[in-house]
Amino acid sequence: MEALPKAPDIDEKSPESKDLLPSQTASSLCISSRSESVWTTAPRSKWEIYRKPIVTMSVGGAILLFGVVITCLAYTLNLVEKYLTALKMIGPAFLSLGLMMLVCGLVWVPIIKKKQKQRQKSMFFQSLKSFFLNR
Repeated sequence: MEALPKAPDIDEKSPESKDLLPSQTASSLCISSRSESVWTTAPRSKWEIYRKPIVTMSVGGAILLFGVVITCLAYTLNLVEKYLTALKMIGPAFLSLGLMMLVCGLVWVPIIKKKQKQRQKSMFFQSLKSFFLNR
């Protein structure tokens, strides 16, 4: 008659049982992820919400003004031909880069406002759902 295999002691764990040890679950991974604000309900200030678009618009405006100044100087000053062609190429490049960043920041603000409204509606419906389900 065959002998039954001996059950391993608690200290003698097989490699398979080591794989089954508790590890980070999906919820603990989500908490440490970039989307932490989704899981926390702490209210954020307006500065925390609109900081990135404001910085983007400010930097874009500064680059745009720098491009305007460089372009105006390139077309009004009488410089050496080598410097003049460089300024005539750099000025419009800064103009377009600054305008692009400024417009990105301006478009970002309504997107954030819409997202905030959706989050408020979602929180309202979740509170209603929990109210009716917890009775």
